[in-house]
Amino acid sequence: MTVLLAAAAATLFAIGTYLLLQRKLSRIIIGLGLLTHGANILLISAGVRGEPPIIEGAETSSFADPLPQALALTAIVITFGVTTLLLALAFRSWLLTDDDEVQDDLADRHVAGHDATRDETEDQQELIAWEERR
Repeated sequence: MTVLLAAAAATLFAIGTYLLLQRKLSRIIIGLGLLTHGANILLISAGVRGEPPIIEGAETSSFADPLPQALALTAIVITFGVTTLLLALAFRSWLLTDDDEVQDDLADRHVAGHDATRDETEDQQELIAWEERR
C-alpha cells in the first residue's frame, strides 16, 4: 500500500512539475494543485502506522501520530488560499490581455544580462534607450 501511495505521489510530482514549466497560467495553476496533492499524499502516508485513537481499549503507545494529518490539513488550507490568489491573477491577466500566456519580462532579461564591470552611466543610458523603444 505504501509503495502504491509513493508511486502516486511521484506521478503527481512529475506531472505537476511539467505543468509548472508551461507558459499558460491555467496549466501553472493545475500543476501547483497536483504538486500539493502529491505532498498531501506523502504526509498522509507518513502517518499511517499505528491504531486510530478513537478505538477504546488500545494502549496510548500504539496510537497513530496525528501530526502528519494536521500538517496535511494545514497544507490544504494554504493551497486553497494560494490557488484562489493565482486564479484571481489569471482572471485579471485574461481580462487585460485576452490570453493567459505568461509574457517574457524584458526588464528581467536586462538585469540578468547586467555586467558588473560596466559603468553605471552606461547602464542608465541603456535602460533609458530600452524604455524609449518600449
